[in-house]
Amino acid sequence: LLLAVVFIVNITMIIKSYTKPDRVPDFLGYKPFIVLSGSMEPGIMAGDLIVTKEVDARELKVGDIISFRVEGNIVVSHRIADIDKESRLVFYTKGDANVGMDAIEVLPEQIEGRYVWRGAGLGRFALFLQTPIGMLAFVVAPLCLFVIYDIVSRNRRGRAKNEREAQLEAELAALKAQRKDRDE
Repeated sequence: LLLAVVFIVNITMIIKSYTKPDRVPDFLGYKPFIVLSGSMEPGIMAGDLIVTKEVDARELKVGDIISFRVEGNIVVSHRIADIDKESRLVFYTKGDANVGMDAIEVLPEQIEGRYVWRGAGLGRFALFLQTPIGMLAFVVAPLCLFVIYDIVSRNRRGRAKNEREAQLEAELAALKAQRKDRDE
């Protein structure tokens, strides 16, 4: 059941990444990100996997952690330090471990979502799964083990079936012999 859920989530996100290549793929508004820097330590560590939820930018407040796009495909997750609602909605952010505020203004269209969950160290695991050794260890090896298990179990069932057939044939032969003895 768990594998089915993971499969559905992954397929949905893969399809969305191809149909909307300019957007970060999501599942029901939730988007996973792997944290690559320590700018949010100690709350969010490098190597963590975080999940954000799409929100209306007007709902955000100072203190929320948001993920936002900068320079095309780069996504940064920092805390909102200030919001300017005067002329237009603009967010000013800062990494918890950084000394100063970020040098860029974040506009509502750059925001990918608000932080909702952290999986400690899961980002490292996800990155490992993308390596050839990770693919071998967690995709190819289990698939091979499943095929081997299937072959062995079919052989066992085949042997059990053959033994049962031989036993039934022996019983039938014995019954025929008894009948032949009775008829004589």
